[in-house]
Amino acid sequence: MEKSNSEIRSNEHSPSPFAQTFFHGTKADLKIGDFIEIGISSNYGQKKKAKHIYLTATLDAAIWGAELALGEERERIYLVEPTGPIEDDPNLTDKKYPGNPTKSYRSEHPFKVVGEVAIWQGHSPEQLKAMKDGLAKLKEQGTETIEE
Repeated sequence: MEKSNSEIRSNEHSPSPFAQTFFHGTKADLKIGDFIEIGISSNYGQKKKAKHIYLTATLDAAIWGAELALGEERERIYLVEPTGPIEDDPNLTDKKYPGNPTKSYRSEHPFKVVGEVAIWQGHSPEQLKAMKDGLAKLKEQGTETIEE
């Protein structure tokens, strides 16, 4: 039996609460409702006071963020909402890669933690070692991995 047009429902024109999902990978222990803000020690590099905070629209990039963050705490991936404008992350965009393939962004405005990804698969030990070795080589060459 076919449904008439009046019986067919479509989400085509309905707003979606998930229009854009952003992730933030870290080792910080945060709660829903907390804000991630500039001015605290960075998770990376020389642990300078962060002038920007970073988020991504891809889970894979957030996983890298969690895995590469300094510290011994548990790796975490949070769902975040920006509270102000965001811009392409210059560390991962046109200077090094065409466009923004990792969909990585930064902001000077806080991100509100709205959830946590409880189940995710990290990179293999070989991939993680290769990435850390590459970052160590850049550090030896005097190249700072985070451009503020």
